[in-house]
Amino acid sequence: MTHLEREIATQPDDWASVVGRLPEVAHLLPQRGERVATIGCGTSWFMGQSYAVLRESLGHGVTDAFAASENFLDRGYDRVVVITRSGTTTEVIEVVDTLRAAGTPHVAIVATPGTPVAEAAESTILLPEVDEQSVVQTRFATTVLALLRASLGDSLDAAISDARAVLAEGDDTAYDGLVDVEQVTFVGRGWTNGIANEAALKLRESVQFWSESYPAMEYRHGPISIAAPGRATWAFGEVPEGLADEVRRTGAHFEHRDIDPMAELVRLQRFCVMRAAKAGIDPDQPRNLTRSIILDDAS
Repeated sequence: MTHLEREIATQPDDWASVVGRLPEVAHLLPQRGERVATIGCGTSWFMGQSYAVLRESLGHGVTDAFAASENFLDRGYDRVVVITRSGTTTEVIEVVDTLRAAGTPHVAIVATPGTPVAEAAESTILLPEVDEQSVVQTRFATTVLALLRASLGDSLDAAISDARAVLAEGDDTAYDGLVDVEQVTFVGRGWTNGIANEAALKLRESVQFWSESYPAMEYRHGPISIAAPGRATWAFGEVPEGLADEVRRTGAHFEHRDIDPMAELVRLQRFCVMRAAKAGIDPDQPRNLTRSIILDDAS
């Protein structure tokens, strides 16, 4: 088994465990009514996107999600949530330095203890039990989202149950219509847009695969033009009325399950492992990527 495959498999238990830690760390996380921003890079940014929309939709307050390198943190936020697996990414370190200089309350959620972000942040929630050996992120990111969902009062029971069922499936039946596709476009609505963005990234990273992502209602406004036989559109969460039929009329495969979107992301992660094996690619060592992006002074 690859590191990626092993790390994917622990996620339901990881989510259950982190929900149990909520009473210990809840005071560090955003409180109802606060104006909040999240910061991250890549996968961590996409988890922030999902949390931001979910937090606003549940009435907890204004929430924005920024890539660390493209932020607007001078808008007067009450609290900033910094998400970083490694704690060593250059852009994230710079954000934490800026937040400290400005006196902006913030909390970093980090997998690796003793790293610059973990040490420098005003408050830190450490999750070393979900750190990863694979360059490709899975369980750290989803466990962070599980914690943030729980902090909003959102139950993870269905997500955990659905993910366990997904992990128990055999590959021979789990991906009918997807085994040989040449391209996948992921779509979401509301908080699952971040999940769709993450799904597309996982395929690109682990399989060097052509994948895209869009809000589901925007998909008709141009991106559906690439739908064709041998390609697929994969939806997370609510599906707009008529979209599935429109995709099928192009000859493309339409994929959707009525399960918790985080569990469906686990299904996509397993699909990545399967396609990587089929292509003879090591998903633990994605092309041109490292575990953390550390820029030199000239960058």
